[in-house]
Amino acid sequence: MATKPDIEQIAGFYQPAESDQILRYFQQEHDWPENRYRYSGRQFVLPRLQTWHADANIRYSYSNNLLETRAWTPLLLAIRTKVELFLANSFNAVLVNYYRDGEDHVGWHADDEPELGKQPLIVSLSFGAERRFEFKHKLSSKTGSVVLSQGSLLIMRPSFQHLWLHRVPKTHDVCAGRINLTFRQVVI
Repeated sequence: MATKPDIEQIAGFYQPAESDQILRYFQQEHDWPENRYRYSGRQFVLPRLQTWHADANIRYSYSNNLLETRAWTPLLLAIRTKVELFLANSFNAVLVNYYRDGEDHVGWHADDEPELGKQPLIVSLSFGAERRFEFKHKLSSKTGSVVLSQGSLLIMRPSFQHLWLHRVPKTHDVCAGRINLTFRQVVI
C-alpha cells in the first residue's frame, strides 16, 4: 500500500502577471451559471461556481449529476495547449471552479468516476488566492496537505485517485477569489 501520495506541484507554471490576467478574465468575463445539483433526491447549491468545457461528444457526471458541456474558449484552449505540451499528454475536458472566497469549498472526493478510465491523470491549475489542498489515504489514517499557490500546476497521477481522497476545505482566512482548472481525459 502506497503511503505517499503520487502528486507533484510545479510552482510558477504561470508567472504572476499572466496569472493575474487569467484570474481577472474568469472573475469579470466568464459566464458563471447558478449551480444547483441533486444528491440523494435533494437539491443543493454548489458551494462554488463551476463550468465544464470539453471536446464534442464528451459527457461527464459526478454524484449522478450530468454537467452541461460548454465549448472551449480561446483562453482555455491556450492554457490546455501549454499544459499538454509540458506534460506530453492530451486532455479533452476541463472543469473550471471559482472559489469566490474562503467559504467556497469542495468536500472529500476522488476523481475516479468511470468516465475517467482506469488510470486517470488529473492536472490542476490555480490562479488567485492561495488555498490549502488536503488529502487523506482511503485505508489508513495518513493525511497531508499542500498550499496551492498563484500560477501553480498540481499533477495528480492515477495512483493518487485510487488511494487518496482530497478536498479544498472552508477557511475564514481567505477573502479573495481563486480560479481552479482541472484538466482530464474523459474516456468515450
